[in-house]
Amino acid sequence: MTRIRLYLLSVMLLPALLFGQGKKRLLIDSGATSQVFAPGILSTPYSEWSVSFSPDGTTAYSSLGDIYWTIISAKQVNGVWQKPEVVPFSGRFRDTDPFVAPDGSMLFFISSRPFLPGADQDTPQRVTHLWYAERTGNTWGNLHHLDSTINITGVDNYAPSVSQKGTLYYCSRRKGLEGMQSFYARWKSGRYEIPQQVMVPGAKEVQDPFIAPDESYLVYLDGNDICISFNRNGQWTPEEKFGPEVNNGNNNSSPHVSADNKTLYYTSDRVKGFYKRDLTKPALNYDQLVQENNSIYNNRGNILMIAIHLP
Repeated sequence: MTRIRLYLLSVMLLPALLFGQGKKRLLIDSGATSQVFAPGILSTPYSEWSVSFSPDGTTAYSSLGDIYWTIISAKQVNGVWQKPEVVPFSGRFRDTDPFVAPDGSMLFFISSRPFLPGADQDTPQRVTHLWYAERTGNTWGNLHHLDSTINITGVDNYAPSVSQKGTLYYCSRRKGLEGMQSFYARWKSGRYEIPQQVMVPGAKEVQDPFIAPDESYLVYLDGNDICISFNRNGQWTPEEKFGPEVNNGNNNSSPHVSADNKTLYYTSDRVKGFYKRDLTKPALNYDQLVQENNSIYNNRGNILMIAIHLP
């Protein structure tokens, strides 16, 4: 009888044990490896980060440049990404972190451009605030600076992300909080409500938030690691880190999930796995050294992608 009870108990517990052991691994396809996204087009020898896509996935938006952050876009034609262009409203002030709303009607971003009434229009602000551009035909126009509910004087905001309901997520360093933390503000009656802090159990920082269109999960950065939390009845589940296929100790940032939930895009300065000097060959000469440093694997940020499983 005791053996029968133990057998039945083991049968009942086996699925739970297997699920528990494999829960984090289920986020990543078996044997998947990170790949460089649009090498030579949107991933170059320069610094790129923060990719977002049009609803049909055929236009990609990202950021380029170490000093003067600039938002660029590239179109996909017959499966091939074309030469990028600077978006119409960027290229003057520091603009970055583009995010296209799920319906494609707005492009959120951060900028140092002046916004105060009477301010010198040729002098950038010392901080970056949240803005959005409206879709007008085939271009972006009508720039809007979000009001003081979101943008606080003298405080930087970063990494906007918006759900189908219009709920805005973003991150900022705020007095009294540890490191970079994320906030959300619901859209109601034509304006954003007072922002609330995102509270994920086990997370030290919640940075660069990406909110699922249906708000069922949140992908974000904690330290250098890309993490995920699921919405369960209005509460965030404990932090889960993506595996070593994504988090291998390099500097990661700016996660973004494809509309079909099958691909994770993120920014990384990763070189390991992509490039390694052949030590069996002679030492590099100057021209070869320059060529190496002008490659996309020079430890500056590239946009990577990897297949994932999400509910």
